Amino acid sequence: MLRRQATELSPSDATVKMRFLILVAGIALMGLAVGGLTFASQGRAAKLRGQLGQVDSESFRIAAEFADYVRELNMSLYRYGAGHDAADLRWFDKTSHELDRWIDQQKPKLLTTAEQSLMQQIDTAYDKYLAVARVLVTRLESLGQQSATLAEYAGLMRESDHLSQLGQALAQAHYQSRSGLVRQANETIGQLHTLVLVSLGGLFLLGAILAFGVYRHLIAPLRLKLVESQSLLERREKLASLGLLAAGVAHEIRNPLTAIKAALFIQQKQFPPGSREHADSQLVEREILRLERIVNEFLQFARPTEPRRTEVDAVALLREVGTLLTPQLARHNIQLTVADTPALRVQADAAQIKQVLINLIQNAADAIGENGAVRLTIRATRKRLGGREQAAAVLEVSDNGKGMSPEVQQRLFDPFFTTKETGTGLGLSIAAGIIEKHGGALQYQSWPGRGTTFGIILPQATA
Repeated sequence: MLRRQATELSPSDATVKMRFLILVAGIALMGLAVGGLTFASQGRAAKLRGQLGQVDSESFRIAAEFADYVRELNMSLYRYGAGHDAADLRWFDKTSHELDRWIDQQKPKLLTTAEQSLMQQIDTAYDKYLAVARVLVTRLESLGQQSATLAEYAGLMRESDHLSQLGQALAQAHYQSRSGLVRQANETIGQLHTLVLVSLGGLFLLGAILAFGVYRHLIAPLRLKLVESQSLLERREKLASLGLLAAGVAHEIRNPLTAIKAALFIQQKQFPPGSREHADSQLVEREILRLERIVNEFLQFARPTEPRRTEVDAVALLREVGTLLTPQLARHNIQLTVADTPALRVQADAAQIKQVLINLIQNAADAIGENGAVRLTIRATRKRLGGREQAAAVLEVSDNGKGMSPEVQQRLFDPFFTTKETGTGLGLSIAAGIIEKHGGALQYQSWPGRGTTFGIILPQATA
């Protein structure tokens, strides 16, 4: 009887095995299809990211550098019209030749037809700007030592505004090109999402248990990656919009500020020192400088620069910053000290690290107000940076001020969040971004009523 059962069950068992093999083969083919689709989509996404990075690094940089050149040319002519210093005129000639060469060098780097057409328009408009500038220089030379009036600069400002508008159009063309790449990336992700769902349906038909296992171990992680990728793309698109807004702010605010500063400079020469008019002009000058600082901080947050890292003596860097700020803090009876520590060398951009230290020290002084102490120290440690543990240096700025409440600490690095009446809320966000680009970290400890300590963690320089 047992032998008969075995004989009767044998064909059925073979059929189950065959079906199981077919099911496994179907799942394997489905898995291969999903894997191939994922690999192809990752390759496409990597290509789009490369194109996106190239557009961001070239077109936006070109528009920003062009605006800086035009602003420098205008300022050199303003200075020459006010003081008739031949050095300003030589500087104008040198900068104008540099900009002419720079325009020719940038043309091959632009990717889209719209950007190339705009750069050609900029080239033509720049030639017209130079012609107007030459006429203006001749007029200024004929004035002798007499200061020029704003009316003399009307033609120059008209051509300068036209160049600024073309620069904004170039930034807009860059943004449109970038939006096209982002749209392609979203379409690629959408296609991948659709095909993965189809694959999930096929696996479900092959078997509920195996379909659940495949969904648990393959589809769910893919969905998570898709959500993260889409969130990353949305965040980068928002940052691109912020960068475009920053460019518009720079063009719309900096040019009028430059004209106002030039006019103020001319008018200040007519006011005797100590007069009410001279005091009012100094107040206006301070407010103009504050506006420029706000615009510069906003631009630095939206368009951070890459650090140029070299081997730096961290102790010497602390002492240099301490020497620079000691007189400023002493006016508020705040003692700034630099602890004696063994020499440590780090890989960093000295100028950018100075900027972070100055920001942290000024924040510490603001937290103290009057009568306190700020201490700068440095110590060696080992930290996990860049995915691996390595030797690091911690540059600390400690104060005995009022500290920070837990509510303030939660929003400490949020852009535009500030507890100061005249602050922009970008200082710590910029500082954290600078340290992050150095491969380091910015940490802090705060005790309400006792003070705060910020630590800049940087990789030590290798021997």
